[in-house]
Amino acid sequence: MTDSLNVLGKPLEPCSTDPMTGFFRNGCCETGPSDRGRHIVCAVVTDEFLEYSKAQGNDLTTPMPRFNFPGLKAGDQWCLCLERWREAHKAGKAPKVVLAATHQIALERVQLSVLEQFAIDGDNA
Repeated sequence: MTDSLNVLGKPLEPCSTDPMTGFFRNGCCETGPSDRGRHIVCAVVTDEFLEYSKAQGNDLTTPMPRFNFPGLKAGDQWCLCLERWREAHKAGKAPKVVLAATHQIALERVQLSVLEQFAIDGDNA
């Protein structure tokens, strides 16, 4: 774990280790220069979101072992790309988020008040 902060200004908490998530597959929605997609939103995926993502060309349900990707099902927590979450939000398909595990960089593109509307944790949930 690094010194990364979440959208609440506190230390970034893990998103999921089952399935193991994060761009670096360390369970956290951390980012760095090699993470062009900014996998920083800890989301609790739904069937509706998974169908939406697949329709947009990103099938998150099919396992891809060579990329250490198990395939997701509703209820899984996963570090989503910030822009995919924003697209889903605009389309009315955004999944819930775990504020404590969502990287503070998300605030560059999404207001905290918007994320709080989808929060399943935190003082503002």
